[in-house]
Amino acid sequence: MRIIAGTARGRRIFSVSKNLPVKPISDRMKQSLFDILRPRVPGAKMLDLFAGTGSVSLEALSRGALKAVMVDREPACIKNIHRNLAHLGFEDRARVLKGDILKPLDWLLAYSDNDGYDIIFMGPPYRDSNNKMLSFSQPSLKNVADARLLAPKGIVVIQTHKTEQFDIPASLEVFRTEKYGDTLVRFLRASQSEK
Repeated sequence: MRIIAGTARGRRIFSVSKNLPVKPISDRMKQSLFDILRPRVPGAKMLDLFAGTGSVSLEALSRGALKAVMVDREPACIKNIHRNLAHLGFEDRARVLKGDILKPLDWLLAYSDNDGYDIIFMGPPYRDSNNKMLSFSQPSLKNVADARLLAPKGIVVIQTHKTEQFDIPASLEVFRTEKYGDTLVRFLRASQSEK
């Protein structure tokens, strides 16, 4: 895995053990994602939930994001993200936090200076360590919505398996969906009917 563009273009990103239920975003999907996000990234405050390797946040920092807050519950992922931040020289613009995204997330608002996040990226695992399908998207999205973590005009990007079914909280609406093989990437914003 490498950084695709920006100040760290071409630099390597360290991965985690294949024994962990972490599926890093593919370079093709990451390129497409950042083609879509390009105008939003410079100066953005980013929240990366289920951060895994930190690849998405590291790409955002390379492309000019103001700060990235990365959350994962797996100690090996947290250690690896710190390694990547040091390797790329992004430590001063990032926070790496241990937390369970399936529990209330109100505590994360303070890390955005209480303004909310411009981009929230979520890549819940598709399967657990026993290869059993999971359904983390719905509770995770609900926790993000309940904690009011989205800045005005901010967006949530959620990557899921194409077969995962879930309801979108009333305060959010999908405005774009992209398909990559067995993966769907949905782009959400504050519901227009809520304004």
